[in-house]
Amino acid sequence: MMKMESNDEMLANIHPTAVISESAHIGKDVTIGPYCVIGDYVEIGDGSIIGPHAVIDRWTTLGKGCRVFQFASVGAEPQDLKFKGEKSWTVIGDRTTIREGATIHRATGEGNETRIGSDCLLMAYVHIAHNCTLGNRVIMSNLASCSGHATVEDRVVIGGMAGVHQFVKIGRNAMVGGMSKLVQDVVPYTLVDGHPAKVVGLNNVGISRAGIPLESRRLIKQAYKILYRSGLSLPEAIAVIEQEVDSCDEVEHFLRFLRNAERGICRERRDFEGN
Repeated sequence: MMKMESNDEMLANIHPTAVISESAHIGKDVTIGPYCVIGDYVEIGDGSIIGPHAVIDRWTTLGKGCRVFQFASVGAEPQDLKFKGEKSWTVIGDRTTIREGATIHRATGEGNETRIGSDCLLMAYVHIAHNCTLGNRVIMSNLASCSGHATVEDRVVIGGMAGVHQFVKIGRNAMVGGMSKLVQDVVPYTLVDGHPAKVVGLNNVGISRAGIPLESRRLIKQAYKILYRSGLSLPEAIAVIEQEVDSCDEVEHFLRFLRNAERGICRERRDFEGN
């Protein structure tokens, strides 16, 4: 490695074979490995590590303490016929890990962005398409993919080889089984699985690990039963939850998500007897 001064006059470890645009901004204590390509107007936060052969394309912002492993591609042009070369962004938070061969595309539409939060783990060969939004502490297992404009809220876990249809939303603290096909929105705090995906209960382990209080967990379970076990339509279930379930942050988020489920929601698997 050689030492190279970044724009803030701090030293970074840059391999001599790396190709770095003069307009890129490299933070302090950044490591950039052999044969990396860092494009125009890229910003790499302090303490980040970019592995061999990785490509960070133009107009990408990478937060502090991130890791990008070998052969990953971050910020490339979207696979979208509507894209005409406009200026758009890829924004990634702090301490996010992007493993081998993962691909993340910048947005379609002038000034739009693909955004990934902090403390995420995107395993090998994950794909995040244009205009997607991922929250914080999201885990996507190997070969899982999000199509364009998908939204994944905080603390979601997506199993390997799962496919998320464009514009689908996955609510916070949900878990998606491996190889699932998601064509409708996944309600917060639920566990879904299948092809197409169906709800198989509450994600009790994820809810507990998130530190949600016991009383809030009880209220989530009450709201879940009204939604999935009462035989009510979605608007009717929302009205009953509003009237019968005590308010807390988790229940209010549950209701907000249901009110804004534009693609419909994953329904419960009928042969399942769970929570």
